[in-house]
Amino acid sequence: MRVMTQCIMVLLLVEDFNMQLKMLVDGGDMKPGPTVGQQLGPVGLNIGQVIQKVNEVTKGFKGMKVPITLDINTKTKGFDVLVSSPPTSELLKKEIGVEKGSGKAKDIKVGNISMEQIITVSKIKNPNMITSSFKNTVKSVVGSCISLGIIIDNKAPQEITSDIDSGIYDKIINEQITEVSDDKKKSLMEHFKNVKEQQDKILQKEAEKKSEEEAKKAAEAPVAAAAPASTPAGKATAAPAKAAAKAPAKGKK
Repeated sequence: MRVMTQCIMVLLLVEDFNMQLKMLVDGGDMKPGPTVGQQLGPVGLNIGQVIQKVNEVTKGFKGMKVPITLDINTKTKGFDVLVSSPPTSELLKKEIGVEKGSGKAKDIKVGNISMEQIITVSKIKNPNMITSSFKNTVKSVVGSCISLGIIIDNKAPQEITSDIDSGIYDKIINEQITEVSDDKKKSLMEHFKNVKEQQDKILQKEAEKKSEEEAKKAAEAPVAAAAPASTPAGKATAAPAKAAAKAPAKGKK
């Protein structure tokens, strides 16, 4: 069953007195509402208690969509909240502090993330991913940066993937280092500042060009001549001309 508010998908699995509801909620900010009531009400759970517990266990994912499972005993009305890791895209956006990815990932970048932050996200996702090694999990997270428009260590994600394959990042991956030095943070910020300035110049030029083209089209558009409202065009002067023809010439008898 699919709904379009807080609960994106609900899946019911019933066995004896056990039931599971799978939901996608706002981390630390699940709220009561018609959809929540429709799903939890028939089960007989105390909605307030459910929301309180869900918000408590998901508060570390504030500002993100988080998959959860409510493991419910329909006889005793007891329940447990099982939290799955948020989507990789949500974790990456949180790391760089943006609400959404780029709509033009090839040309417009939204952030510059460190490899240490990639490791942080990879550690969260690794238990839920089917990969043969932690390195492959890291490569998968790096790949997600492509569609979001995120560069890594001042480079395109594709370059980082090549660096991973060549062993440049073996130490940080094997030791799962997540601490970013202040110097590196500053360097990444300065680099992205330059990237953004260049992007803004390009966007401004594109906007100016589009504005000029629209103004040119408007100037070249033909202006339709307005005809008299009550008389068809071309007949307004016909009547006076005809009357003049019938009038006798002055001075003739």
